[in-house]
Amino acid sequence: MRIYNFSAGPAALPVPVLEQASKELVSYGSAGMSVMEMSHRSKSYEDIHNAALELLRELMNVPANYKIMMLQGGASQQFAMIPMNLAKNGKADFVVTGEWSNRAYKEASKVLSAKIAATSEAEKFGVIPEIKEISADADYLHICTNNTICGTRFTQIPDTGKVPLVADMSSGILSEVFDVSKFGLIYAGAQKNIGPAGVTVVIIREDLLENEKAAKLPAFLQYKTHADANSMYNTPPTYAIYMTKLCLEWLKSQGGVAGIQKINEAKAKILYDFLDSSSLFKGIAAPSHRSLMNIPFTTGDDEKDKQFTKEAATEGFANLGGHRLVGGLRASIYNAMPTEGVQALVDFMKKFEAK
Repeated sequence: MRIYNFSAGPAALPVPVLEQASKELVSYGSAGMSVMEMSHRSKSYEDIHNAALELLRELMNVPANYKIMMLQGGASQQFAMIPMNLAKNGKADFVVTGEWSNRAYKEASKVLSAKIAATSEAEKFGVIPEIKEISADADYLHICTNNTICGTRFTQIPDTGKVPLVADMSSGILSEVFDVSKFGLIYAGAQKNIGPAGVTVVIIREDLLENEKAAKLPAFLQYKTHADANSMYNTPPTYAIYMTKLCLEWLKSQGGVAGIQKINEAKAKILYDFLDSSSLFKGIAAPSHRSLMNIPFTTGDDEKDKQFTKEAATEGFANLGGHRLVGGLRASIYNAMPTEGVQALVDFMKKFEAK
């Protein structure tokens, strides 16, 4: 029996995707072998690979002057690759809204002169701070559009003028509509809304690929290397990309990103409405900056929080503990989490509160 998996990542995958993958696990189409066994240079795999890229471009309405890459190394590798590839003046600004944007800032500081343009650390990352000034000569401004740990999100994308905007969208990509043309570079680990762990999507405006300093980097660390090779400079994570393709096909069947955004807003409202009315459970993030994907909350008592996760697990609600850095509780309700799963969780929370 499948349970409701509220993990922040790797996260739940759509059941139809898992069922399709199970049918094709041993033999894909007429290939007579699993996708895991295919040469990445074979026609069968190249069709899968290109279809995944085309679907992502279609679903996100990516302009023609942007390259899409499917890389390895996770978002953590991008913390270093971005400053190495985009540094021209050797300066970058950062909006620090949580653990992951802070790590991106720290990694970039090893490569260039990094400045914190705004931070909500004093508010325990419960809000999105106002950006009062951006360095005119910055190579880019970095933000994290959705913060997995503390459950905040940018509801308004900042206007950075001529400074390229770089965004870590790992936990928000494909959950709501974004205007890609507002960004110079978008990156996201797959294991939340795109597919299984193992793929990192990078979407970059073509002019940012032309950088004399970046051309001196080792080939594998250059975006241009992967863009020119259609993400097949080396052996890509073939099965994870195949699963990504299936997830993107499923998303298209849900009405695309605009369709899933409506569903996500309705799911989040169910849980937030209960938290706002509860006498036991309280939300963490400021209401004006609440995430649609990651909803942290607490009873205010560590022992009660632990008892809640224990009892929830026995009832089929998994991974409701908060991140190890902050504790408490958290429900991650990515695209694949059905509305009935969120409603069932709220029903259980009401019973726990009454008890």
